[in-house]
Amino acid sequence: MIDWNRVSQLREEIGAEDFGEVVELFLEEVEMEITKMRCGKSAETLESQLHFLKGSALNLGFTDFSTRCQKGETAAANGQLNQIDLAGVLASYEASKAQFLKALNRVTAT
Repeated sequence: MIDWNRVSQLREEIGAEDFGEVVELFLEEVEMEITKMRCGKSAETLESQLHFLKGSALNLGFTDFSTRCQKGETAAANGQLNQIDLAGVLASYEASKAQFLKALNRVTAT
């Protein structure tokens, strides 16, 4: 669900302080994009939103979420909105976020 090697790599690349800011920004942007996705679902808009989420998720190691976004993005690009498992995408994000934050809190608490 989470690529911890990617998380470690990113943290090393940008430093612990900036990493915290990146995590905060990622969560804020994803939450905003998810809110927008729930409001309007044209194929073009949904494709763009899922593309953004996919890239953001990959950068922070949310692999399952990114994969689900990729599948949805492809379906939207083909005009197959009924093939997009939006509930699955959102559930994957919530599960990934919970796992990530739990592990992150353990790491920063020690």
